[in-house]
Amino acid sequence: MIFFSNSVIVFIFIEALLLLLLSIAFINVVGILKSWDFSATSTKQYLLEKRSYLVLLIIFFTLGFKIILLPYFIYMIDELNVLVPGAMCAAGVINSNIYGVYLLSLKVRILFLVGLWIILNHYDLQAKDYPFFKKKLWLFILIFFLIIAESILDIFYLINIVTDTPVSCCSAIYGVSGISNPIPFDLHVSELLGLFYLLYGLTLISALYRYALLSLFSNMAFLYSAYYSVVYFFGTYVYELPTHLCPFCMLQAEYFYSGYFIWGTLFLGTFFGISAALLQYITGKEIKKMYRYSLAFNSAFILFCSSYVLLYYIRNGVFL
Repeated sequence: MIFFSNSVIVFIFIEALLLLLLSIAFINVVGILKSWDFSATSTKQYLLEKRSYLVLLIIFFTLGFKIILLPYFIYMIDELNVLVPGAMCAAGVINSNIYGVYLLSLKVRILFLVGLWIILNHYDLQAKDYPFFKKKLWLFILIFFLIIAESILDIFYLINIVTDTPVSCCSAIYGVSGISNPIPFDLHVSELLGLFYLLYGLTLISALYRYALLSLFSNMAFLYSAYYSVVYFFGTYVYELPTHLCPFCMLQAEYFYSGYFIWGTLFLGTFFGISAALLQYITGKEIKKMYRYSLAFNSAFILFCSSYVLLYYIRNGVFL
């Protein structure tokens, strides 16, 4: 039944097409890496350069589509909740078998590497001597093998989505009727929020003063704390219900798809903060734009989440 859903058919078709294009690119990348010598003036090197231009275009096109596919995947599994007994949103569907959480986690990691590749490719093409050419091809090879693993997990996940057995709803999954305190390190919500704003302050300092190492670790920690802060605090103000704990329901129309902005700004802010440090290590150059983008998106995330709490208090005179 799952495979008769239009959204699943579209998803599988696009994934298969992209994997085919990436496989063609991979075969060519291996051949280019074996023979590449930019200092050579031979006919072979000239032909390699022409072929590499086409291959890089294919890679850029397909990896760009991979970025679009993640929000579509989330939209798809949210639509499937009507076919899965007990599922109220994407949370129940993604947790309907053992593969879902691992698949979503892998997709997010691939998206991070894809973004890193696109930026590295941009700066490599800007230079006259392609200084990062081999590095970006090796990075592509890593991404390609991860995408193969992702495709295998896609199949196992979709095949094993249950449609005849009730699954847990988001409230059960995220702690209301389960673990007494599901927040890591047994933190209370007030302690989690203190840590959340403290880590944002560190990302702010790292962006303003362009401290690469601090940017790397503060953004990684901020991403971790921000996820739990949204699920166990800010999300309750989005839903205006203290017992509604879910990172997925806010993606639905009744909440004006606000989750896409919340999770999108968080991902972009931490992505640019982490990438700023990694690219400085890879290229040996400080890319100031990355710090500015990180500051902008992290701040947008903070302001948007905090505004829900402030507006609720203004309207009701109390906190949840």
